[in-house]
Amino acid sequence: MKPITIVLLLLNIVVLLGQIWPEGAPPFARTVNIIFLSGCLLLFIYALRKGTRA
Repeated sequence: MKPITIVLLLLNIVVLLGQIWPEGAPPFARTVNIIFLSGCLLLFIYALRKGTRA
């Protein structure tokens, strides 16, 4: 779980920098944004399902 969280944190930094400084956003920023949002959604679903089983 920790490596996934680190990857999502790094993607979050890229997305945040793209929002703060749009001119400096890399050409693949849209793809990074979609991967980040999808990853967060999957992580939240996993955490919710794991929490309800306990």
